[in-house]
Amino acid sequence: MKNIYQLFAVFLFSVLLSQSSHVVSKSETQFPGTTQFARVNSNRPDLISLYGDVPLLIPKRENGKVGYVNQKGQMIIPAEFYIAMFFAEDCNLLNSPNESVRKYGSNEYATVEKDQISYRIDVYGKKVYRYKDSDLGKCKNTYIKQKYGVYKDKYLFGLGDNNLYKNSKVTFRFQIVPQYEMLYVLEGNDLENPMMVAVANNKFGVINKDNKTIIPFEYEDIKLNYSWKLGGMFEVSKDGKNYYYVDVRNKKY
Repeated sequence: MKNIYQLFAVFLFSVLLSQSSHVVSKSETQFPGTTQFARVNSNRPDLISLYGDVPLLIPKRENGKVGYVNQKGQMIIPAEFYIAMFFAEDCNLLNSPNESVRKYGSNEYATVEKDQISYRIDVYGKKVYRYKDSDLGKCKNTYIKQKYGVYKDKYLFGLGDNNLYKNSKVTFRFQIVPQYEMLYVLEGNDLENPMMVAVANNKFGVINKDNKTIIPFEYEDIKLNYSWKLGGMFEVSKDGKNYYYVDVRNKKY
């Protein structure tokens, strides 16, 4: 049985988000660079859709365990897991040599860990599959180089177009002039509209390529993980210990 820690590294580099889009209602706001997440069962009134760019189920830590809340912050799947990831594809299962388990690799399921055992759960929180080493297939290499990269000038960091820098280092111009103590381009689903975690005055925030502040510089830490790519969200902390997710509106979940 593969423990989640063994799976996690593989998962981070191989998982793909391939969720169907939907028509955005007038009450929903679409932000550049965000993903429209699939609408699941219409018979689930508890899966409330306030924003089209936010998952219907969001991991939430409560009393040391993780469950899932809806967009109103209501706990839908009880906090009973040690680790709980976004509902997203698992390419190891999608490419499994065992055809009967491939369906569990779809984005209708999420990977969780409880009692050092890894599972896939459905939107009701039911454990539908328990991971086995023999079921794991090989993921295809889907790495796509980021269009924008971080460039340093003395002690500060800015943003530039990687292709322009490669083609003409002499005439290269910064997209964002170096001004941050740290800058990191998050992997996302829209290469033209990346999000960057930045540090200014020893505080973390998030900016876009136009240097507009998306998440205010008020956090002690923002994790450099795949939460933006998989969930269109950012995992933040104000004390460096307790983490939670916020969306592009800086709304806490």
